Amino acid sequence: MTEITLATRQLLYGHGEALCDPLDFACAAGEVCAVLGANGRGKTSLLQTLIGTLPALGGTVHCTGGIGFVPQEFTSAFAYRVFDIVLMGRAAQVGLLRMPDRRDDSIVREALEALHIAPLADRPFHSLSGGQRQLVLMARALATQSRLLVLDEPASALDLFNQQAVLQLIRRLAREQGISVLFTTHDPSHAALAADNTLLLLPQRQWLFGATGEVLGEENLQQAYGVTVKQINVTHQGRDYSLLAPLFDVPKR
Repeated sequence: MTEITLATRQLLYGHGEALCDPLDFACAAGEVCAVLGANGRGKTSLLQTLIGTLPALGGTVHCTGGIGFVPQEFTSAFAYRVFDIVLMGRAAQVGLLRMPDRRDDSIVREALEALHIAPLADRPFHSLSGGQRQLVLMARALATQSRLLVLDEPASALDLFNQQAVLQLIRRLAREQGISVLFTTHDPSHAALAADNTLLLLPQRQWLFGATGEVLGEENLQQAYGVTVKQINVTHQGRDYSLLAPLFDVPKR
């Protein structure tokens, strides 16, 4: 029987007023789920509700095995090393009355190795590129040893190379470590490349959830974003790819 890591039942979320009709969706172990929608649909509010920083207005959220959260950005007034930033992920396990021990250090190093950034361990966090910082924050979430990773727009501020690296990493973590990954994005192509299932937030508080290939249809995306989106099938180096491209009506000069 498939282990369900995250499940919502009739969930209502928002700041005083529900942003979505009662929401039911689930994320299983080893599965990647994307949350997709235009600005103002409540993607960040939903994540805040799932991780417990924003109280639900109704319904329930059930999570098994804890949540490791990766924000869009992280800044610090102190010159922490990468190792120290990842070690912060152990805070809940270490507690207030003891210091990190060898086991905690070992878990941090394993997280750095899993993301192939162990050589950065002694580098100041503030000296890293945007892509490197995102990987460090993901390592910090891994160090919690949670069964669910929740990422808030992990590729939004990255160049094309680092977007690909982060999306590939998300798939690899789910496949190799059997954890669940849920991430928000503005870009339908990110969901198409990385997600097994997608939650699409629509106007008038409507939503769709299901297999990514079915949810990300042209009509659904046009309804979600108000622009025409076309699916383009291409073959590259012997592999077939399905791309989603918006068609913007830009007047010629």
